[in-house]
Amino acid sequence: MKVKDCMCNEVYCVAPDNTIKECATIMSNKHVGCIPVCDNSQNVVGLVTDRDIILRGIACNKDVNTTPVSEIMTCEVCCCEPTADITEAERLMSKNQIKRIPVIENEKIVGILTLGDLSYNDQVENKGVTETLNNICGCNDKNAE
Repeated sequence: MKVKDCMCNEVYCVAPDNTIKECATIMSNKHVGCIPVCDNSQNVVGLVTDRDIILRGIACNKDVNTTPVSEIMTCEVCCCEPTADITEAERLMSKNQIKRIPVIENEKIVGILTLGDLSYNDQVENKGVTETLNNICGCNDKNAE
């Protein structure tokens, strides 16, 4: 199965100069846990998660009404292509310990793939999703010894 068969095509983006509050409002209204930060050409320049807002924004006493998301976003964003195999996306998620990957085609964002997308899809192997989640969470038995 390919990423394009499982990803969400409806992606909401913010610009680097949007405020943390504007980003959080979009996340709340659209019921999403992350928002890609895109330039005017729809190129991904960062990613903001609900966790970023709490840990890099609120916990650091940033003014959410005036601070741009560029100050709290993750700049090194792991992405994949829509034609990539699901197992490759799972490998990237595991390696980078991330739950969401922007999907890029011709340098433009075309979708987002989440761990939830993988778990809800009956055609995706449960074992792969479980292993990916274990790797993301660090739940492996390697630390149990």
